[in-house]
Amino acid sequence: MSEIDTSTLYDKVAFAKLLGLQREFAEAGVSRMVLDTRAELCNNFENTHGGVIMTMLDMAMSSAALSKADFKKAVITVDMSTHFLSPGKGRLVAHGRAVGGGKSICFCEAHIEDAGGRTVARAMGAFKYVDPR
Repeated sequence: MSEIDTSTLYDKVAFAKLLGLQREFAEAGVSRMVLDTRAELCNNFENTHGGVIMTMLDMAMSSAALSKADFKKAVITVDMSTHFLSPGKGRLVAHGRAVGGGKSICFCEAHIEDAGGRTVARAMGAFKYVDPR
């Protein structure tokens, strides 16, 4: 049986395309995602909606977990804890990192910065490795 390459799974996530979220890289357990916030992604206070922020954190962590497994597995989120620290506006960058785990679970953390370098949010999560077939 041939090995599966999951490095292009992100390209198939229609929700990420809808948001305009782009993965700049994912390698060796580290990832970076970028989003240029626009009005339809904001809340009543003209800040990036919390659900968009959480999606960015989730995708940054899952991309880090995939890259830690050399893109030979898929992942599903089993737990995520998020802390919102400041309003998100403009260009947002999510940094993800795999920090531990084993063969079946990967523990990750992520944070988002705005264009001024201010931390918008932080998250920790657990991702279950699954067979991509």
